[in-house]
Amino acid sequence: MDLVVGASESTVKSLLGKLGSLLAQEYTLIRGVAGDLQYINDELTSMQSFLRDLGAAGDGRGHGHDHRMKDWMKQIRDLTYDIEDCVDDSGHRIRGLPSDMCCYFLVNSVYEVLTWWPRRDIATKISNLKMRAQQIGERRHRYGVDNPKSGDSSISGVAADGATGFNAAENQDSSLELVTMKTPVGVDKDMEELEKWVTGEATTGVLSIVGFGGVGKTTIATALHDKFRDQFDHRAVVTVSQSSDIEAILSSILSQVKPQSNDQEQRGSSPKKSLAAAMRGALDHVTRTSNETKDNTKLDQLKEDLQSHLKKHSYLVLIDDVWSTTTWGKIRNLFPQSAQDMKKGRIIVTTRFPAVATACQRESGDLSHKVRALTGDKPKELFKQAFTESKGSEDVKILFEVEELQRNSKEISEGAVQSPQGSSTSQTVQLPQELLNMCGGLPLVLVTMAGHVACSTNKSFKEWIDLCKTLLPDSNKDRGEDLTQEEAGRIISHCFNDMPPEIKTCSLYLSIFPKGHQISRKRLTRRWIAEGFVSEKQGLSVEDVAETYFNHLIRRKIIRPVQHSSNGKVKTCVVHDMILEHIVTKANEENFISVVGGHWLMHQPSSKVRRLSLQVSDSKRAKDTEGMNLSHVRSLTVFENLNQLQSGLFKFGIVQVLDLEGCKGFKQQHIKEICGMVLLKYLSLRGTDTKLLPKKIGKLDKLETLDVRETDIVELPTTVCDLERLVNILGGHKKTHKALKLPEELVKKKKMTALRILSGIEIVAGSVDLHHLIELRKLAIYKVSLTEDEDLKELSSSIEYLSGYSLHTLVIDDESSRFLKLLREMSSPPKFLVALELSGKIVKLPDWIAQLDALNKLTLSVTALRTDNLRLLSNLRALFSLTFTLAAGKQGPETLAILAQNKLCSDGEIIVPAGGFESLKLLRFSAPLLPLLSFSENAMPKLESIELRFNMLEGIFGTENIAELKEVCLRLNDEDGEVMAKKIVDEMKSAAKRIGTKRPRITLDH
Repeated sequence: MDLVVGASESTVKSLLGKLGSLLAQEYTLIRGVAGDLQYINDELTSMQSFLRDLGAAGDGRGHGHDHRMKDWMKQIRDLTYDIEDCVDDSGHRIRGLPSDMCCYFLVNSVYEVLTWWPRRDIATKISNLKMRAQQIGERRHRYGVDNPKSGDSSISGVAADGATGFNAAENQDSSLELVTMKTPVGVDKDMEELEKWVTGEATTGVLSIVGFGGVGKTTIATALHDKFRDQFDHRAVVTVSQSSDIEAILSSILSQVKPQSNDQEQRGSSPKKSLAAAMRGALDHVTRTSNETKDNTKLDQLKEDLQSHLKKHSYLVLIDDVWSTTTWGKIRNLFPQSAQDMKKGRIIVTTRFPAVATACQRESGDLSHKVRALTGDKPKELFKQAFTESKGSEDVKILFEVEELQRNSKEISEGAVQSPQGSSTSQTVQLPQELLNMCGGLPLVLVTMAGHVACSTNKSFKEWIDLCKTLLPDSNKDRGEDLTQEEAGRIISHCFNDMPPEIKTCSLYLSIFPKGHQISRKRLTRRWIAEGFVSEKQGLSVEDVAETYFNHLIRRKIIRPVQHSSNGKVKTCVVHDMILEHIVTKANEENFISVVGGHWLMHQPSSKVRRLSLQVSDSKRAKDTEGMNLSHVRSLTVFENLNQLQSGLFKFGIVQVLDLEGCKGFKQQHIKEICGMVLLKYLSLRGTDTKLLPKKIGKLDKLETLDVRETDIVELPTTVCDLERLVNILGGHKKTHKALKLPEELVKKKKMTALRILSGIEIVAGSVDLHHLIELRKLAIYKVSLTEDEDLKELSSSIEYLSGYSLHTLVIDDESSRFLKLLREMSSPPKFLVALELSGKIVKLPDWIAQLDALNKLTLSVTALRTDNLRLLSNLRALFSLTFTLAAGKQGPETLAILAQNKLCSDGEIIVPAGGFESLKLLRFSAPLLPLLSFSENAMPKLESIELRFNMLEGIFGTENIAELKEVCLRLNDEDGEVMAKKIVDEMKSAAKRIGTKRPRITLDH
């Protein structure tokens, strides 16, 4: 129930800000209503305090509030929602008059006549809402809903005094790292047995991995897939869960195992996808195909296509989370059936249900493997590993003590964190052995509890013991596999509920995204801000606070990083299906978010829908929205095709967040309807078929984020300049560097001063003066279309000026390189830059680059790849990633001449100097042609990963001199350089073996 407290309190908090603003605006105080608004404001303030106190009164299992309390809290929530609707409705139906207007009294009289009806209507609604607030307060006393007792709050995540205990500074800087494959803990024997099956000659095709949620089935299956994927011609990954749409599943597998189209190859996709990319593609394809016509003829055609293709090739297919034997039977029949054909393929199935595993054993060569809970020292090893990751420090150690030893010890105080005698740097966290036993050896429970402990080191030893007794009374026993799914869910529920209210609200928001979906960090945090879940605190901006919330969820192990950006920050994350199922259920119970389709079979909401997520992957669920009350939807997210929407849904005026990223079926009529959503704060049309933004987009005066990346929109209308609250403009296409033109009015009228991100733009004459955008944090210029020297100087002056304020990310793609040459002459270097990308014909780097002490991400054109430039860059102490790149389309005679000249200037090879680059972990090269690269001894001492994408590579030597190197990835854009690439791989392996260094993982990919 604490989840409901967190979400409800956040809703009330957001509304109080709106009420305060409304009370402060004299023109909105409709006669006779000011008192009602003040009463509602005061009543909700008291309710917010009450809800906060409830967060300290739970028992840790979600049973701290009886049915009367839950019902009363539901009434508060519904009242809050309705008040918010009324406030927002009044905001756009009754607009104030400018105070400096001529003939103000005359115009005001006409205004009052014209707005008489909406003012009266809103006044009536406010009066009724005041009465409801009074009745809710009286009803609580009438039915004996008592105030929460101010008892021990140790089991709750919210302090009794209302403090959340969340330290933004503690979560502000997440550790910068690169994603590398980690060997799963405690599955050595499992892997040894299953690897023999994958490579065995007697194998006939199906491996079923069975065990209940959180035991590590998918982890093992993933490890197998990643280890052996390159030994098969084709691979595919698909998640099934409760879905039974066989055609969608078949289409997904077929799309992955068959060669890609030329169109996909031109976009830079690789046929050999990583597992994460394959899962994302599988889920996306499932949703794209679910609305197509379903008939037996089409299914038979797809089935025949798949079988005929797989008969000619070897294949490895991972089918994750199968729920029924009926569904499995249909899936199995999709693949080749003869014994000879089945020997070519391997199918790995994960399931929670033994009946499904039994059904998978049809042939003698099939194998069923049960994943058991961790035993021995493995639970402790996994717990400590997860704790260290969450704490972000190797100096913090865990010491498990049994209760009897702790009781007899007088040396350890009540505090949970103790500094060992004689040590001033390291810390020891004392925990009872019962805490470890309680987790029952389940990896998911162990990892989640470790994250909980790492974020709760203020708890005393006694409090941890009390928690164990509350959650599982017999936790002093080593439960092993006796831990039931219900008990595991109870522990996870506590770890989830123990978070501060604002974090719980943000975590509930994760239910918007489908199971297995890779969630973009930036997309998520921007949506949090638009929803009003995040506010400035402790001197941090809303963007920075949102990022601390995201980092906290990672530390708590609620979300798991999947991809890291080249700057080391988390780029995408996923939620474990067991945790996500818990979140979706809670969000649905509170009517916080309503999920339609996808992998969850949820009951339709009985009340007004507030936030709607359409994840339909089953065609049978496509019409579920028809019976819903959608007139109060404030947030709408669609993950597939807009054809599934009710007609007229875009005409509802109170929608504040509209996210259509990647949707198909977008029509120009949709954008016209969207322009009527006057309360919109967040609008994402990324990856849709949008071609043009109409002038009416200027009516969305509350808009904060406009995302039109990867669309056909190449120019913004003039009316966009009227959107004074716009914070983020995201346009263009990063891979193709298609750019977005800005209207000249942006410069002429000095508007949109709130902009913080201006990305993917084209600079043309008339839009070069950006001096007034002093809040700008990121400027990404994809095209410089300037011919006059004065314009180029003006743009350079703007960048130099903005660099003295908030600018920390600068991206410039200048094909002519005239502007980049001028940029070298800046008198005042942009010392506060954190990320810099310069693309063009660059030979000599600006001298001021060496002064960028805060720079951690640098991307340069490959034409700058010279030994002398590397020597200059080696002094950048904070540099985390360094990339040299050149798009294939920019390869011309002049560029090739520059590369040849670079080789001559470097005596025929590019030498990475010894010393320097003290923080560099990622080095990337991407170009059709790469020269000979040589690493000196002791070069790049902390480098972990080298990535090279090329058509031809002359050679790479000295990788054995890089002490911390963990992986080398060679990606061929075509097969011409394959012979050389394989030779390079052999040489690297031989060199490492010759001098006895640890060999990095080397992958060769097309």
